Amino acid sequence: LFNHESPRRWMEFVTRKISHAVAQIKLGKINELRLGNLDAKRDWGFAGDYVDAMWRMLQRETPEDYVICTGETHSVREFCELAFSHVGLNWEDHVVIDETFMRPAEVDLLVGDAKKAADELGWVPKTSFAELVRMMVDADLDLLEGRLRGLA
Repeated sequence: LFNHESPRRWMEFVTRKISHAVAQIKLGKINELRLGNLDAKRDWGFAGDYVDAMWRMLQRETPEDYVICTGETHSVREFCELAFSHVGLNWEDHVVIDETFMRPAEVDLLVGDAKKAADELGWVPKTSFAELVRMMVDADLDLLEGRLRGLA
């Protein structure tokens, strides 16, 4: 499984760090988000879609190895742009590059190929990158405002 993201992701992961900080900034709780390499690119997909892929694997008569991913890459910067714009803010007004978050052995690009899963399982991800970002920000807004929402 490539990076499988959702509102339930732990805060230690950059996607959740961003979505939670965006919600906090929108609500006036903090003013900035400190990040490392904004140019790192990842293949981020929705965990719920990946669970569907796993269920499909379990329906097979014989086990096989599959790569589960979106086949798309998006940068940390792109994630920030979408997350902040979703709440009507400019990411450049709030994101601060902090050298302490730079990884010494950063892998600049991670992307997968799920062709076998599509061909043999009929699986393709349903949730777009933009939908994933909005889902995560909305869930963190709900969390911080004390609203409960069913997580897809």
